[in-house]
Amino acid sequence: MDYIAVGIIAFILSVIFSIGGVGSAIAIVPTMMWLGIPLMVAKPTGLFINTLSMLSATIKNIKHGKLDHRFGLPILVMATIFAPLGAYSGKFIPKEYVLWIFIIFLLYSGTMMIFFKPRPRDGDGNHIVEGSLIGGLAGFLGGLLGVGGGGIISPTLIMLGYEPKKVAATTALVVFFSSLSGFLTYWGMGALDWKLLGVVSISAITGGWLGTHLMHFKMSSEQVKKVIGVILYLIALKMVLKVL
Repeated sequence: MDYIAVGIIAFILSVIFSIGGVGSAIAIVPTMMWLGIPLMVAKPTGLFINTLSMLSATIKNIKHGKLDHRFGLPILVMATIFAPLGAYSGKFIPKEYVLWIFIIFLLYSGTMMIFFKPRPRDGDGNHIVEGSLIGGLAGFLGGLLGVGGGGIISPTLIMLGYEPKKVAATTALVVFFSSLSGFLTYWGMGALDWKLLGVVSISAITGGWLGTHLMHFKMSSEQVKKVIGVILYLIALKMVLKVL
């Protein structure tokens, strides 16, 4: 395994995705797989990256008082419960099926990045029911695919009309806990490569810091989100060709 190549790619992807305010695990996991890393090893590595990156974001959000605990609690609880179930179920779901689920996930996230525009929320709705359903689905898929579930939580809540800044803070908190619980499940199953974890995590954190800096001072995140959407489409296409 070429750890240097994996680290460089993780750094580049983390820079690009953090500019758009998106976790890079969704792209790093399939990339590691193409580089010959077993999927069951790549997935906990992706979750570990999410855990570290979302921890710093959550601490910052708490310091600035951006978290709405009542709003995020149902999502957090269900995502944290279902992430280990998704991770463990990967042992029994055929790899080909997991890849097709990953492809659908990539297409959904890419479409939301390119085409979706937030709209005002009509009415209050039921936060507990909505949050529980979204959290459960995102947690299960995040654990199964090794991506944390933020690609479902954030666009879905914004699509339902919730305020984007509140959604961003909630998503960071939920993805931290769901990624951690999913990662610990993979660790319990013995599916870890500690050297890979170290190399990719350092690269992703460094790239994420640089990307966040560029987002705030140099570049338009909206334009980058469209670029990310195209990247996700290309990854999905490559995965389709691999499966077929």
